[in-house]
Amino acid sequence: MRSEAIRVPGYLAKTYWWAYVHPRAVRVFERQWLVNLILWGNFGKLRDAALDALGERIEGRTLQVACVYGDLTDRLRSRLATGGSLDVVDVLQVQLDNLARKLPGDPRVGLLQGDSSALDIASATYDRALLFFLLHEQPEDVRRRTIAEALRVVKPGGRVVIVDYHRPSLRNPLYLPMVGILKTLEPFAMDLWRTEISDWFPDAVTIAQLEKKTCFGGLYQLLTLTKG
Repeated sequence: MRSEAIRVPGYLAKTYWWAYVHPRAVRVFERQWLVNLILWGNFGKLRDAALDALGERIEGRTLQVACVYGDLTDRLRSRLATGGSLDVVDVLQVQLDNLARKLPGDPRVGLLQGDSSALDIASATYDRALLFFLLHEQPEDVRRRTIAEALRVVKPGGRVVIVDYHRPSLRNPLYLPMVGILKTLEPFAMDLWRTEISDWFPDAVTIAQLEKKTCFGGLYQLLTLTKG
């Protein structure tokens, strides 16, 4: 990645300093039980669904876009086939340092500092990419560029897996509570209630296949897409 210091995006410093940017935030949120609680007990289910969408034994090169609290990355690492590799890119060095502490030494895993919306990575480098609860944390213009970048760095025929929020059914008892929670703490997340993620795909990229699944009364979604 770039050798010069990478600036923390303004929206991230302003909106999520309490969750990701400040070192104290890492000490607070890096708890498996807490990330599971935040997702209403669904972290394990969503993690495993994302990993299954990537594959039981993961060959080739894989990119995880943004660090994740909890054990997702270590579980992903454990699925790497012989010769497989995993890179994790994040704009925050504090998050990369935290992830390094969680992972055993493994030469197959690389930690890269970089902006998801402007990756310093050659096109068609990876066989697959994972975006796990990242897009709801970004304003629309950044979100569009992040999706475009993930698709750019994946090879034709490669897979991109996205897990994030989704508009739940009106019958979901968490519908109104989640409106209050997201509007207060995650102001960009309501975009995913109003708009399909596929509407932010770049026009220049062909999607050969797209599968969408929802769970927990529609509150969460998993997209699996194959690049044409």
